[in-house]
Amino acid sequence: MKQITGQMTEPPAPATRAQERTSQQQGVLSQRTLAGQNRAYAGSPGVSRQNRGQGFVPAFHDTRSGRSVISRYADGSPAPIHMLDSLPEEWVSRYDAAGHVASARPGVVAGFLRSGRFYTREQVTKAV
Repeated sequence: MKQITGQMTEPPAPATRAQERTSQQQGVLSQRTLAGQNRAYAGSPGVSRQNRGQGFVPAFHDTRSGRSVISRYADGSPAPIHMLDSLPEEWVSRYDAAGHVASARPGVVAGFLRSGRFYTREQVTKAV
């Protein structure tokens, strides 16, 4: 695993909650879609900084296996945001030229864990 250190060079296209659901159904999870999700849920409990106080931890869920993992830095410590480079290798569909995760395979969803239960961004907004 490698820690993401670079910045995106072009801003991601705006995303709506409906677009997020479509992306999740198609399994398209990348830095671009994560940024779009953060914009779509800005100011709501659907983003990390708005739900930390309620015990939610950024995480990823594989709908195929039912397994969830928390987001981590390259050194293995928990990350306060979603870090694609922390995904299990078998969940990755593509790496970029620098060896960073470019996208996850279909069925991998970004969300949050609390008390061992995975919540999508939308579910968090209803749970808080």
